[in-house]
Amino acid sequence: MAEPVDEHFLERVRGLPSEVLPRPPLSQPVRAGSSLTVGRCLELFDDQVDSRHLDLAARRLRAQGSGYYTIGSSGHEGNVAVAAALRPTDPALLHYRSGGFYLTRARQVDEGDPLLDVLLGIVAASDDPISGGRHKVFGRKDIAVIPQTSTIASHLPRSVGVAFAIARAAKLGIPSPWPRDALAVCSFGDASANHSTATGAINAAVNIAYRGIALPLLLVCEDNGLGISVPTPEGWIAELYSGVAGLKYFTADGADVVGTFDEATRAADWVRAYRKPALLHLRTVRLMGHAGSDVESAYRHTQDVAADMARDPVLATARALVEKGCLTVSEVLGRYDSAREEVRVRAETAAACFPLTSVAQIMAPLVVPSEAEVLAAIAPVEGSDEQLTFAQSVNRALADILDSCPGALVFGEDVARKGGVYGVTRGLAARAGPGRVFDTLLDEQTILGLALGAGLSGFLPIPEIQYLAYLHNAEDQLRGEAATLRFFSEGRFRNPMVLRVAAYGYQKGFGGHFHNDNAIAVLRDIPGIVVASPSHPADAASMLHTCVAATQVSGVPCVFLEPIALYHQRDLYETGDDGWLAPYPSSSDRTPIGTIRTYGTGLDLTIVTFGNGIPLALRAARTLGERGIEARITDLRWLVPLPTEALLREATATGRVLVVDETRRSGGVSEGVFAALIDAEFGGAMSRVTSADSFVPLGDAALQVLVSEEQIVDAAIALVGSGYVPTSRGVEGSPRIPVDSGSEPRRVLQAPHRARPQVGERNRRRT
Repeated sequence: MAEPVDEHFLERVRGLPSEVLPRPPLSQPVRAGSSLTVGRCLELFDDQVDSRHLDLAARRLRAQGSGYYTIGSSGHEGNVAVAAALRPTDPALLHYRSGGFYLTRARQVDEGDPLLDVLLGIVAASDDPISGGRHKVFGRKDIAVIPQTSTIASHLPRSVGVAFAIARAAKLGIPSPWPRDALAVCSFGDASANHSTATGAINAAVNIAYRGIALPLLLVCEDNGLGISVPTPEGWIAELYSGVAGLKYFTADGADVVGTFDEATRAADWVRAYRKPALLHLRTVRLMGHAGSDVESAYRHTQDVAADMARDPVLATARALVEKGCLTVSEVLGRYDSAREEVRVRAETAAACFPLTSVAQIMAPLVVPSEAEVLAAIAPVEGSDEQLTFAQSVNRALADILDSCPGALVFGEDVARKGGVYGVTRGLAARAGPGRVFDTLLDEQTILGLALGAGLSGFLPIPEIQYLAYLHNAEDQLRGEAATLRFFSEGRFRNPMVLRVAAYGYQKGFGGHFHNDNAIAVLRDIPGIVVASPSHPADAASMLHTCVAATQVSGVPCVFLEPIALYHQRDLYETGDDGWLAPYPSSSDRTPIGTIRTYGTGLDLTIVTFGNGIPLALRAARTLGERGIEARITDLRWLVPLPTEALLREATATGRVLVVDETRRSGGVSEGVFAALIDAEFGGAMSRVTSADSFVPLGDAALQVLVSEEQIVDAAIALVGSGYVPTSRGVEGSPRIPVDSGSEPRRVLQAPHRARPQVGERNRRRT
């Protein structure tokens, strides 16, 4: 069944004047005053036609059961002129209706088979040269098209980062895949313009430029007036963007390829000359609905659909070429039919290709680099005998990284002038300079967007999120952008970064939920990232070096969770014992991903924990030792992926596992630990103590919902079943397991959370 847009084009072209006009030279401007030549316009028309036939082929492939993606570019083919106005070395982050742009950009380098590339993506073939059959995206490294899956403008913050990095690399002399005079181009739809991600990214762009910092970014809003079925008010995009301070505004009719080329050229020249952001408002139409499953008649009037059809940009270009004498009607029809056949043949080729057929194939781009690769990439570092706190160790490691890696950038809220709210980055700006250590806007989305763009552009970004609770404002930049890039480009594009996050609870004298957030479930289910959670000062430095090496080797995004309450802790058991200090480790003291740290050799109980749980568990273990229970403490250190093999080894050593989890009971780390042990058929007893399923309140009330030493002791005694009376809050109703019950079936014991006694009450009990 023929598509109406196809029939409409053929009918209208056949109705054009058939008289043969004098043929203008290919080098002649296609219109007086335009810089677009006849020859170039003919090429753009061919790209428009090819893009249209790709959309038609996608519908046919779907009907045959061979295709899986029918969101097309029909009505947006005017973006061929935007591509033509740019250079193939200008990094492009494209809207999903950018078939025309992609084909024109590919023509500029005249290599490969872009038609087959797109069709392989549509059929999800493993031969797809960008995603390997994982998703239909526009992307190709040799033409600087960075694959995007965004439908809600989530790629805009990254585009700000790319533009920032182009200029910053030129300033610092850092090798970059983009030329010094390049600009970044980012296209998005009118409906996406309403999303807070777009608003935040554009605000960041103009704010950065207002500060006098170079930001060569061309934003292209392709305005077809619809967000699936929801109309954008007429004139809204112009009203929204034409008066934005610091954002140069250009506009063009997307149905007029000549006018669009000229306006896009002016916009690109302005951005390239002034190194500031601009927006090109491209007025388009949407033909063939939102996607193949979309029935426009359910929500649009027939006359509105017809009006859009009349503004078909492919038809408009054909009409202009015929009226100028560049083509005859028969030649237009001939080119159109020839393109149809060319696409049909390639569609048959694509449909015969094989999809991905195994989990290993699909997940290959997400694999964490091998231990040998990572260790070989760790830069040489001299150790020190000076006893350091956690914060001092991180500071020293960051300084060494900045010294050894010229492309390393440290940035975030308050990290430069103030040195961080906890002093962790103090002195780094003076050491490395303001071009490499700098403060950002108070916007986590912008911080991550800068990191995503910088990582693509030759830098090693080490952004900081000031508090874990603030990460949730921008988590999609990590989940939907950072983690997916290797997956959807089969590793051809990478955005290396180490994201430092001040995390967890137990701060004394300061806090509340937003400064003591203990929820990390949002990180635990993101494929393709590493989550590090050091506790000991020595681990803080060595694990940071490991994360840097891992992301440099493979591009795997690493999240580095820093327990705020341990930043400046010096003592472990008593005041003045300096039990939580450590010398700065050398590069020979390595901490590979997936390795644990074990304290003690007790054979009665394995306490598995991390972060603040380590000093809590160590103090609890001393109390347990006084009662005849010898425990070993296992510091997971790596929360994603979990060190399953080492975990099982330590669990098996005692046959009893108590998981101490300072995150929440639901969605917390303990769930993953239990699942790992059960999957490995661990035959011993298991129990857990966790923080409550609650936000963390202000002041001492926080201690009511966070895990305590007393809870750990009580749960350990209940699990071991030694017959001792619990210390302050017994674990009523918990089954007892005799110490010698090696043959007893596995059971999962959960110590219920108990209200923590008031300070005065606890002191009275001790006296």
